[in-house]
Amino acid sequence: MVETFQAFHPVLQALIAGLFTWGCTIFGSAFVFLFKEVNRKFLDSMNGFAAGVMIAASFWSLLAPSISSAEQNGYGLWSWVPAAVGFLFGGFFLRLLDVVIPHLHLGESVEHAEGPKTSVSKNMLLFLAITIHNIPEGLSVGVAFGATAVGIANGDAFLSAVGLAIGIGIQNIPEGSALSMPIRAAGSSRWKAFNLGQLSAIVEPIAAVIGAFAVISMFAILPYALAFAAGAMIFVVVEQLIPESQTNGNNDIATLSLMLGFTVMMILDVALG
Repeated sequence: MVETFQAFHPVLQALIAGLFTWGCTIFGSAFVFLFKEVNRKFLDSMNGFAAGVMIAASFWSLLAPSISSAEQNGYGLWSWVPAAVGFLFGGFFLRLLDVVIPHLHLGESVEHAEGPKTSVSKNMLLFLAITIHNIPEGLSVGVAFGATAVGIANGDAFLSAVGLAIGIGIQNIPEGSALSMPIRAAGSSRWKAFNLGQLSAIVEPIAAVIGAFAVISMFAILPYALAFAAGAMIFVVVEQLIPESQTNGNNDIATLSLMLGFTVMMILDVALG
């Protein structure tokens, strides 16, 4: 089965991987049909777990390959430049999205909404916050699969990209429920809560295809693109996931969950890659 998947074009691989991560969000959002609300301790621990997954993925699946790609392409002593530039640009890009897109982080009141002032509902603001979060995840998957075609074309890189998709998919499960359940608790129907939860990740297969196509079409941007995805993910971790996990008295379990998520992603990447 792995051999069959590896035979596909990298853009198709990225699309399938993006659909997988979206499917994990759909699965998590479906919990709204089984439970009335999400336990805060569980939510904080899952936010911590997701943060750990994304931190580990940013290094092993994105930054390290970025530096390796730069070395292979003759940067020499300057191999750190694409990683540094791309990483910072990824963070600034997410900051720009924060500024231009109205959104609301989980657990916050509407008065604390970020971005431009708007009259859209609280549910939509929550939806937009998670959607912003999912864009760099999709890009990272796409760039990782695109890298196997142009920069680091070997079986290890392919398996590393698969591990990245699996890691992001794992953390998308609680993320889906973390969005759908609060929307349900606010009075929306289960179907509306489910649909908003799962649709928040529809950007992932789209971003995955864009990322894969970009690095295949423009070989020179590969090390920058890998680092860009890493910077965007780290921005999400520090600006959203860690603060949300640490403000409800569940600091220890959230921190231990972060370490567990980091370890799981590290094992996936090293074992597969």
